[in-house]
Amino acid sequence: MNKWLKLYHHSPYPLRVLVASARGYYLRSWRYGPETDQIVEEALAGDYWSPQNWKSWQEERLAYILHRSATRVPFYSNQWSARRRRGDKASWEHLENWPILKKESVREKPHAFVADDCDIQRMFPDHTSGTTGKPLTIWLSRETLKRWYGLNEARVKMWSGLSRYDRWAIFGGQLVVPYKQTTPPFWVWNAGLNQLYMSSYHLAPEFVQAYLEAMKRYEVKYILGYPSSMHTVAHVALEKRLEKIMIPVAIGNAEPLYEHQRETIAEAFQCQVRNTYGMAEIVCAASECDEGNMHLWPEVGIVEILKDHQDEPEKQGQAGRIICTGLLNPDMSLIRYEVGDRGVLGQPNATCLCGRTLPVLQSVEGRQDDIIITRDGRRVGRLDPIFKADLPIREAQIIQESLDRVRILIICTPEYSQRDGDSIVLRLQERIGDVDVILEQVDTIPRTQNGKFKAVISNIRNL
Repeated sequence: MNKWLKLYHHSPYPLRVLVASARGYYLRSWRYGPETDQIVEEALAGDYWSPQNWKSWQEERLAYILHRSATRVPFYSNQWSARRRRGDKASWEHLENWPILKKESVREKPHAFVADDCDIQRMFPDHTSGTTGKPLTIWLSRETLKRWYGLNEARVKMWSGLSRYDRWAIFGGQLVVPYKQTTPPFWVWNAGLNQLYMSSYHLAPEFVQAYLEAMKRYEVKYILGYPSSMHTVAHVALEKRLEKIMIPVAIGNAEPLYEHQRETIAEAFQCQVRNTYGMAEIVCAASECDEGNMHLWPEVGIVEILKDHQDEPEKQGQAGRIICTGLLNPDMSLIRYEVGDRGVLGQPNATCLCGRTLPVLQSVEGRQDDIIITRDGRRVGRLDPIFKADLPIREAQIIQESLDRVRILIICTPEYSQRDGDSIVLRLQERIGDVDVILEQVDTIPRTQNGKFKAVISNIRNL
């Protein structure tokens, strides 16, 4: 693949389209096949299973995953052998007897998590985004990958009236054009996936018109990607009163979707805005229904919410660490895996007005590293309400420098005034207490190396 990337980045645009499309056809062969329609049909039927049916299904699948992991996966089989030598007689048949798995363990020895009857040369290697600068590799069989994309087809696209045959645009982390490029195109057409891949690294206000024209020229039906990127385009389009591109739906992934972003995107594109939750490790997934609830996908994994400082269940309705046991990928199993996010599960067996009986992920409150910690020890997530859509700002980032000091970087519009700044400070202090808040107006806010936007950065650790 490195040779393909080198060829791609040293080619003119028409040749880049050919290279990207060839890669797209290759990915399509891994993701979709004759069995896809049946996977979709089964997933849509499962949307209305009773909670008891899902409980029985998960218990049976979990028993298989735990047994296979304890006997065929080197990391776990070695772990259980060591426990037996120490006289530990705990049964691996019970999930609570398995320790919490940290990401560092997977990063250090990823091959040790692949079952010994698998050949990774015949598997698909995927990679986490590595927001912290340390990505990890996940291996999936063709069967697992097709099942994953079949679930996405059902619960992301079909819930929104879409299909894999529609043309679409994506804002993601791939560097589709050199960072220093200052003229369009800032995108590439991928015919293999009917996809217009748009750069998240070139969203300066003066280029937004070109992005909109590209979406119109390629006749995209929907947008999927980083909410921060979609919000930037939407905000500039409204601010400059550019010609509107109307689409049925915009779908956020890979970042939190904040309410002010949702409102701006919906207004700019005259569309519904849906949210999703998931990760490359494929141990948990959720998607938003018509009623605004995030429904978990039971086939993908079992979700636990544990306390921040203890490996014990958090109270119902309280935010805690999201711990997941993957059920979809039996060949690289991750058991009681700490994904790094905090969240809240909905009430068990609660009904949703959409009619689906899938469990609800009530909220995801951000990564453990990216929440504000107050002097009295509270962990505060979801601070997006302080940046309501009525404020004349394009973007903002909160940086906690100490328990008593917070810096906020803001990209302002011409209408911004001191009164708006005072409002931001007041709203933040109402939520985290009497701290020093420094507002700093900037021209740009840096993305991570994968193009993601971090709304909150905490420089406080281990409290």
